Amino acid sequence: MGGNTSCIAVYPNGSPVPTIVLDAGTGLRAVTGLTGGEPFRGTILLSHLHWDHVQGLPFFVAGDRPDSVVRVVLPDNGGTGVETMARAMSPPHFPIRPDELRGRWRFDAIGEGVIEVEGVAVLAREIPHKGGRTFGYRLSTSDASVAYLPDHLPASDGPGAEAAADLARDVDVLIHGGHFTAAERAPAHAYGHATIDQAIALAERCAVGCLYLFHHSPSRTDDLVDEIERSVADVVPPILVAREGEEIAV
Repeated sequence: MGGNTSCIAVYPNGSPVPTIVLDAGTGLRAVTGLTGGEPFRGTILLSHLHWDHVQGLPFFVAGDRPDSVVRVVLPDNGGTGVETMARAMSPPHFPIRPDELRGRWRFDAIGEGVIEVEGVAVLAREIPHKGGRTFGYRLSTSDASVAYLPDHLPASDGPGAEAAADLARDVDVLIHGGHFTAAERAPAHAYGHATIDQAIALAERCAVGCLYLFHHSPSRTDDLVDEIERSVADVVPPILVAREGEEIAV
């Protein structure tokens, strides 16, 4: 039951180590073990600044060392990136500030649009989610595409619906939050999240190659996750249910 919070390591363009990380939840600690003892040199894309997506930052050993080079990209919420991060990561909430991490850290607050990240084209779009500006990301190379929408409340129309579709349309893999089932729609919407059936509807509408459900509820046991996997076994497009430490090739 439970597990680490949102963090996905990406190995773009055949890199032997991850150079892009999607969100910095507590799972970021495990990325240190993927760098082969070397410092992390790459970019962390934050979808938003809720605690479960940033709490791994000060515990990222491969990033918190003198020879690391870390760029953190986050949605522009007003002010500089480091100022925004410091609202949650500074005394009295935490003993050190973002600018006290060792190595060369850079915090970039960005708006919507396309940026280049470690040789990958990244489209950032604002998606509906409660409690602060939230981005979904689409990562594209010449031969693969991945959309990342961890937390969002689907909109039936308007800019929010258009943004989610722009990110997910025709991607090889859509990584989407699977925290809530259809029976849990009321709390899902109260917290600004999609339910699994809504994630499936988005995947179908956007003709994605594969839907990958992650960010499971911390109360979901392995048996319950297995039950969800069985319930979507015959759905098209194919649906995978994430397990910690799992790797997929795109």
